[in-house]
Amino acid sequence: MTTFVDPSTFPSLFDSSAEPSAESAPAVEAESTPEVTFEDLGLPSRLVRALAREGITTPFEIQAATVPDALAGRDVLGRGQTGSGKTLAFGLPVLARVALGGRAEPHHPKALILVPTRELAMQVADALMPLGKPLGVFIKTAVGGVPYDRQIDSLRRGVEIIVATPGRLGDLINRGVCSLDKVEITVLDEADQMADMGFLPEVTELLSKTPSDSQRLLFSATLDKDVDSLVKRFMTDPVTHSTAPPVATVSTMDHHMLLIPPQDKFPVTASIAARKGRTIIFARTQMGVDRLVEQLAAVGVRAGALHGGKTQRARTRTLAEFKEGRTNVLVATDVAARGIHVDGISLVLHVDPPKDPKDYLHRAGRTARAGESGAVATLVLPKQRRTTLGMLEKAGVNPAQTRVRAGDAALTELVGAQEPSGVPVVEEPEPPRRSEGGRGRRFGGGGGGDRGPRRFDSDRGPRRFDGERPRRFDGPREDRPRRFDGPREGGQGTGAAAGGTGGGDHRFTGDRRPNWRSRDERPRDDRPRDDRPSGGGERPHRRPARTH
Repeated sequence: MTTFVDPSTFPSLFDSSAEPSAESAPAVEAESTPEVTFEDLGLPSRLVRALAREGITTPFEIQAATVPDALAGRDVLGRGQTGSGKTLAFGLPVLARVALGGRAEPHHPKALILVPTRELAMQVADALMPLGKPLGVFIKTAVGGVPYDRQIDSLRRGVEIIVATPGRLGDLINRGVCSLDKVEITVLDEADQMADMGFLPEVTELLSKTPSDSQRLLFSATLDKDVDSLVKRFMTDPVTHSTAPPVATVSTMDHHMLLIPPQDKFPVTASIAARKGRTIIFARTQMGVDRLVEQLAAVGVRAGALHGGKTQRARTRTLAEFKEGRTNVLVATDVAARGIHVDGISLVLHVDPPKDPKDYLHRAGRTARAGESGAVATLVLPKQRRTTLGMLEKAGVNPAQTRVRAGDAALTELVGAQEPSGVPVVEEPEPPRRSEGGRGRRFGGGGGGDRGPRRFDSDRGPRRFDGERPRRFDGPREDRPRRFDGPREGGQGTGAAAGGTGGGDHRFTGDRRPNWRSRDERPRDDRPRDDRPSGGGERPHRRPARTH
């Protein structure tokens, strides 16, 4: 009781001057904001210093909530909006735990971070590597689209943390070069997306290979039925931290439903794409993405295409150009874009309205990140209006509806649209390849690590491989396992391609190399299919010498 009657506790109420109380309130608030530091969360001092060197001094809300429980060894279930700092929320506890136990044994990583896409894996690794280096923690990605050899070599030397997509990790395990029986902590990032992409069986199998008493952290934008099945099976008494409801991601954005006639769809799209500022455009299919990029280039708008059918090399180059501002427009599918973490995206445009409210939330989450403002616009044809409104209602969005046509001033006012230049974009030439032929690198040349000392880049007679043994190509390899089921018959491949290889087994004709695409240019994706091409996986080898 004395606490409440002591006059010393009420000076500002009885003082005639209001200034002291006005100053005292902000002072308390100012002290409470930086009160929680990374050191207060229980992180090792070396890790705190590494964060400071990267300019990271104050934890985000999701980090402050989850890190202490994760450091205490609890299983953690986290939900936070895109751009809320989830990567460090799980990455910091993983680094802290792994650093305590010394180096990993060969082929036995100590921590596993599972992600749905290649891009997300690389971005997670890029965020953690500068922090792991001072701790002596080695981090490696295991994703499709890149050669196996470097991943296998890293596992052979010992990797503390492996950041992987389910398909490639499962293949490395099947090859006997990776084992999860020594994993101490496992992270599932974007768990709902992995479920949506059909990775749930692969994820379940991989988790079952980790020790049952190991720690598990699961982070997801939404916690629906599929994710809940993983929680019930693999997590023990998890503590749940949710920094925002599922619709909070879009509450800080401006949402526009642009009602357009069918014939105006592309002109409206082109004028919006020509706006100033960084823009992501979503299309439903890979073919739709490629077609739209070509159409935009024809009217003077340079855009990059991103989808699962692109090679890793092409996807990396496209993302780099977008991040560096060389391209202001990125046209993408849902699957590819969920791994994008790029600041400064001011507009998300749906040329094809999503059917699922979760897809809308994921798409919209590319803008208005970390407190920034942004806008989301959806092009809606008359026949799509009712279904789109129903989807938006489920997503918790009440958009402003505007009827527009190409050239309307309202487009400029709402989303900054402007007329494209009309001058076709001249595509920059591809970077020169290391080999003069269609392969990605010279056979037996420097670099690559796994290639032999000899070169085989001549079609002359003395060196022929007529089926005596499988031909070994030592250039860059596909992200799919190869089968070596024995030599092929010399009679195969007399044309441009042999049958039964899915169109990917091209042959030389005479002494001239055809204008073929290299392995690095062939499409592949991250779907959970054992990472093998549908028609087999043998490597092409040189056709027999002509006898006429």
